[in-house]
Amino acid sequence: MRSPASERAFLALYRAWGRVGLSAIHPAGAVVTLILIGVGAGGCSLSRTDAFAKLDDKDVTGSISPTQVNAAVPTDSDLAFARNAASDVLTKGDKDSSQPWENPQTGARGSVTPLAQAYSGEDGKTCRDFLASYVNGATESWLQGAACKAGQGRWEIHSLKPWRKS
Repeated sequence: MRSPASERAFLALYRAWGRVGLSAIHPAGAVVTLILIGVGAGGCSLSRTDAFAKLDDKDVTGSISPTQVNAAVPTDSDLAFARNAASDVLTKGDKDSSQPWENPQTGARGSVTPLAQAYSGEDGKTCRDFLASYVNGATESWLQGAACKAGQGRWEIHSLKPWRKS
């Protein structure tokens, strides 16, 4: 049998162990603690648009020197080389292929890549869109175009203009 003093000590020790963690806090304190934990963890998902710096297209970050984008317009002879490359790559008909082009007179170069699948265009002709890169010195830009199949299987370029992001 246990003595009343040892029994009281055992009960005191049991009560102390029973009040560990959140059970040691009264119900109101537990609710407040849970709310504070939730607010603290949820703070990472809050968004503030005024808290971040706004960058313009002209702003430079990093150590790489910026390139001028869409600064120069391709010359007519550059466009002739790009059109020829577009006709060649579309004639080949390979999936996921590109055709490089270069104008030795101006030093301009780039490549032409067909986009998506062929579609039925004007007068029921088979047509296809393409994207061409244009690089001349530090100037880089993109051109978008459309071509349709001519009578002898050769592709005829209908449009080739600077690419505009939609």
